[in-house]
Amino acid sequence: MDDTGRDWPASQVTEAYASGFGNSFATEAAPGALPQGRNSPQRPAFGLYAEQLSGSAFTAPRAENRRSWLYRLRPSAGHRPYAPYAGAALLRSGPFDEVPPSPNRLRWDPLAMPDAPVDFVDGLVTFAGNGDAAMGAGIGVHIYAANASMRGRVFYDADGELLIVPQQGALHFATELGRLRASPGEIVIIPRGVRFRVELPDGPARGYVCENYGQAFRLPELGPIGSNGLANARDFLTPVAWYEDRDEPTQVVQKFQDGLWATTLDHSPLDVVAWHGNLAPCKYDLARFNTIGTVSYDHPDPSIFTVLTSPSEVPGTANCDFVVFPPRWMVAEDTFRPPWFHRNVMSEFMGLIHGVYDAKAGGFAPGGASLHNCMSGHGPDKASYEQAISARLEPHRIDNTLAFMFESRWVIRPTRFAAETPLLQGDYDDCWAGFTKAGPPL
Repeated sequence: MDDTGRDWPASQVTEAYASGFGNSFATEAAPGALPQGRNSPQRPAFGLYAEQLSGSAFTAPRAENRRSWLYRLRPSAGHRPYAPYAGAALLRSGPFDEVPPSPNRLRWDPLAMPDAPVDFVDGLVTFAGNGDAAMGAGIGVHIYAANASMRGRVFYDADGELLIVPQQGALHFATELGRLRASPGEIVIIPRGVRFRVELPDGPARGYVCENYGQAFRLPELGPIGSNGLANARDFLTPVAWYEDRDEPTQVVQKFQDGLWATTLDHSPLDVVAWHGNLAPCKYDLARFNTIGTVSYDHPDPSIFTVLTSPSEVPGTANCDFVVFPPRWMVAEDTFRPPWFHRNVMSEFMGLIHGVYDAKAGGFAPGGASLHNCMSGHGPDKASYEQAISARLEPHRIDNTLAFMFESRWVIRPTRFAAETPLLQGDYDDCWAGFTKAGPPL
């Protein structure tokens, strides 16, 4: 039985996953549906239609090439023209030039749950971004607040892949390539162009979305760390094939440049019976992140917390890094243990999934966000600083916390909504007030 209460053959419903990041998978929901020895046979089994979904240029290097072959009930080319869609009025794309960029440090309270029924698509609100979707560079940063499942429609993003970070409430994804479920503490990656529906099995849901216009997210290089550590490839889970054979009107909403477009089919497009390739949705449990830290002195650079990276053309400088700050042990000797005061060339958009962030004693709430742009001075607030310099330095576990950061080489520009909403904390700078002047003894 699917989430709308309709019974489906057992072959179409599965909770199974295949493990591995960037692997080439082969999976079929009906035995014999997947061709053997070729991608596009003259007559695919069961009269299915072969279709390639390319997430990279055909001629991209093999290590960068992302594509999957889909075998479906109907070709996705069969649709009427798209027309502008009026929903999700606060969803934006780069270039982000609604309001002038600001060098100020910004922080927002959580986005409130809507009063009327709102699903995942209509609940998306863009807070910031950089680059240009049309040029394939930069990111969009969105927050969603939804209280209704998507019914009778699906969504896909033609501008970039989606990194979805649930903060409240589980999400159930029914996608062209299978089904997966993610709860707060997990993340989901939906590749560019993959159509999906989001259902809310536990009621209202809120979370964050990084829309990546640039190169696809991948695991960072480990360098001197060695062959293991940080996010391990085996812990990423990709759904196996599953499909809907549903002949009823289904709205398809796509994000294309700075707008949403919609058309209506007479069937569900989630009808891929079998597929193979290395372009597919996946999920990852952040609790499996293998945190690396010092066992002698000094707090390492936050790059050691990188889960995924979208590289740019400049080696070591990311279009976007996804960084997580999980529970962990602190044992450094003669060391200020929270993140130190810093100014850096990269720009940082932070969110909090649950608990308290160790460098901010107050004001940074789960579901909220902060933005520290290029060269803006930031670090621990006064309360966190005073506690850290007076703490007894013994092994200490930072617990009840899960924060993350989207970090980018380009300045992250707020949208008009983010710059003018009452959620913006006008007193954020006050958390760094009251530090006394230091100096040598007279």
